[in-house]
Amino acid sequence: MKKILSGKVRDVYEVNDKELVIVTTDRISAFDVILNSTIKNKGIALNQLSLYWFDYTSDIIPNHIISSKISDMPAYFSENAEEIEKRTVLVKKLKMLPYEFIVRGYMFGSLWKEYKSSWGYCGQKMQGQHELAQKLDNPIITPSAKNAEGHDENISIDRLREEIGSATADELCQISLSLYEKCYQYALNKGIIIADTKFEFGYDENGRLTLGDEIFTPDSSRFWAAEDYQIGVSPKSYDKQFVRDWLIKNKLNGVTPAPELPEDITMKTAALYKDCYCKITGKDEY
Repeated sequence: MKKILSGKVRDVYEVNDKELVIVTTDRISAFDVILNSTIKNKGIALNQLSLYWFDYTSDIIPNHIISSKISDMPAYFSENAEEIEKRTVLVKKLKMLPYEFIVRGYMFGSLWKEYKSSWGYCGQKMQGQHELAQKLDNPIITPSAKNAEGHDENISIDRLREEIGSATADELCQISLSLYEKCYQYALNKGIIIADTKFEFGYDENGRLTLGDEIFTPDSSRFWAAEDYQIGVSPKSYDKQFVRDWLIKNKLNGVTPAPELPEDITMKTAALYKDCYCKITGKDEY
């Protein structure tokens, strides 16, 4: 099989001019460095959560999933089924839009940083007084442009409209808000707050707008434990924060060659990913 991409987490194989196979690995990156450690079953958690949410939101917009069965994929993958089971999908090859649509429901992260300094973000002025981790009156969209090299670039909705047309931009923003609002309520009932998330879209072979990449995973979203949530406090999150904190504490953030993580850090991180999966799906195991 022709591997066309080996990313921070995913390996992508070209099946033909219409289909791809995506394998989600247990690799982990932080501060733009792929670390010299893996998180057990992280790839399974990400893949299974995405599949769960793709199915749950299929009434809002079609997605790129064709099958998650290894038997539906080329023989190469059946020969390696034990290694890639539950972490592999056959998807449509999309003509991807070079943007991320980030939905923010809470005053946190880069939004909080910019709010404190300028009260504005991606061309939007935040009205009123806000505290750290406070829920916004209404979720907002802060798009970013995916650059061929370097980091993504935050852009305004006005610039997005200029580049892809007002009708398309407004449609994508509305779809993003609908996805967030539906899944936010579902997750909240499971004890998880989705503080923010991001989406990527493309067009299929028939020119139909289609949801791609991954959705509502700990790698693409900020998940907080609802029971621990307090305004003004950085909440407990279901992601790789243990990894980030250890790297910062040991002054290894962004350092290459990539360091190895202590076993207790990888185990704690793996447990968080699994806990998030179990809470959302209601299952005890992957």
